[in-house]
Amino acid sequence: MKTELNIPSDLKFLAVVERWLLDCLEIELGDSVDWPRHSNRLRLALVEAYSNVVRHAHKEQSQIPVLLRVELKERELALEIWDYGNGFDLSTYLPPEPNAKQEGGYGWLIMNRLMDRVEYRLQVNGRNCLKLETRLPETELKAGG
Repeated sequence: MKTELNIPSDLKFLAVVERWLLDCLEIELGDSVDWPRHSNRLRLALVEAYSNVVRHAHKEQSQIPVLLRVELKERELALEIWDYGNGFDLSTYLPPEPNAKQEGGYGWLIMNRLMDRVEYRLQVNGRNCLKLETRLPETELKAGG
């Protein structure tokens, strides 16, 4: 399954973005996934990625679209978030210090903890692409039922 969504750079569309991803996956995979367990981590990773594009890459210019692309092969999920911003130089990223009361800089850390693989490509045909990948394991059947 492959699908995509073009959506304005506006945080008021955050719920639409979340529902789009989860609904597409639930339609494809049905009850074979432990949704209470996996939907929260997918939602958090997507919210982090989309809100970073809106706030930092597009600087809250809602007329600039964000392209979200989902591909599901077997149980392997690839989610791409495309933006038109200047991009983020990963070589300058320093993870937050555990004792520091830092306000920002947690997004990259959060996405890497929630997903199996996180890749960022700067300026691919004038856009940047954040790719989040993970495997959605099958629900384990409980003994006796």
